[in-house]
Amino acid sequence: MASFTYKTIVLEQKPQGVWVLTVSRPEALNALNSTVLNEMGEALRQIGEMSYDDARALIITGAGEKAFVAGADIKEIHELDEEKAKSFAQRGQSIFHELTLLKIPVIAAVNGFALGGGCELALGCDFIYASENAKFGLPEVSLGLIPGFGGTVRMARAIGQRRARELTYTGNMVTAQEAHSMGLVNKVFPQAELMAGVMKTVESILSKAPIAVGSAKLSINQAWDMDVEEAQRNEAKIFAELFTSEDVKEGTQAFIEKRKAQFKGQ
Repeated sequence: MASFTYKTIVLEQKPQGVWVLTVSRPEALNALNSTVLNEMGEALRQIGEMSYDDARALIITGAGEKAFVAGADIKEIHELDEEKAKSFAQRGQSIFHELTLLKIPVIAAVNGFALGGGCELALGCDFIYASENAKFGLPEVSLGLIPGFGGTVRMARAIGQRRARELTYTGNMVTAQEAHSMGLVNKVFPQAELMAGVMKTVESILSKAPIAVGSAKLSINQAWDMDVEEAQRNEAKIFAELFTSEDVKEGTQAFIEKRKAQFKGQ
């Protein structure tokens, strides 16, 4: 299996085209700085250029047992002026948006603190699984700031405006169980079982047609910016385009013949 080691992240290939991206700055609780963002952007570019033969799913997690990503690097933020701050925010937003644009599912395996930029990173993933010791929050107001990597946008869409306002205005942390109850987290596991739980869901996804999964992701994401009628027209278009793929022929024929489909991502 391939692996790519950068200065601050590790990108590792698992069987069946599953990739794990680990933010690895445990001495700083995996805080995001410019190097992490740049390396993450490069890693996502690598994965985005791969075919379904080589990339079927991406898991994002943090090194160690304390933190997923405990936020942005405050020492670096302290040195920013207005112009540099805007560039920093736009850089983070752009990279996290790449998670949305990837044609494969992206799952956050949150193994500890997911605060500020870490919470925003998790929000950029397709869904979130968390360990029992995980904590979530957008504490930027305690620094005189607001979330800058998409937090004020994605949190409201994830849990509704009123809850998002409360979390953002107070800067309070919530437990994994509280995050689950408000719909931010999909499932909660004992820490030792988190990655196994993630892989169980990934294996279920891998048994399905990869083009169909990618198209479902595209349709769901594009619907956010459309009214209901436009979103349904877009869904019908994507649905129809799938009929040019071999996977549709294989999937429907396998159902008729009462056998397991052999999808090829074509």
